[in-house]
Amino acid sequence: MQRWLIAIGLVLVVAGIAWPWLSKLPLGRLPGDIVIEREGLRVYIPLATGLLISIVVSLLLWWWRK
Repeated sequence: MQRWLIAIGLVLVVAGIAWPWLSKLPLGRLPGDIVIEREGLRVYIPLATGLLISIVVSLLLWWWRK
């Protein structure tokens, strides 16, 4: 459990430091992400982005355990 918490903390620190470069990636604006905009309301459903992140994390965990 301690290793997982340290690993998650390190990932968050690295993501925070790399945020200026990560924000330029097209994540969140992929085809398949649903945006509904109406007057006074904006609903964002990141289907494609969530699927892509899930695949990448699954592959990384599979590779790490192997």
